[in-house]
Amino acid sequence: MLASCATVPPPTSELNTAQQAVVRATGADADQYAREQIELARQALSRAQSAMAQGDNDNARAYALAAAADADLARALSLEALATAQVAQRRAEVQRLRRELQLEDRR
Repeated sequence: MLASCATVPPPTSELNTAQQAVVRATGADADQYAREQIELARQALSRAQSAMAQGDNDNARAYALAAAADADLARALSLEALATAQVAQRRAEVQRLRRELQLEDRR
């Protein structure tokens, strides 16, 4: 009886959260902009699933939390890279427009 009370419940919520975080990061092009972090997230998610299948709920929870954190980092890095690229593109456009205006002023 005491042993059944001491068991840790399966981390299904944490596993679902980690899976969703990996999907979000993948959707944000993490494979291109944060390859290392998304790979770490996928590895941790795989370990979490394996641990849960073996009934090792403590490790499954720890791996799931790590997977979610790595995936969130991958997503953030991807979004940062995309935003940086957009800013560079906008700056180039501003420079082009300034050059055009200078040419018109000289006419």
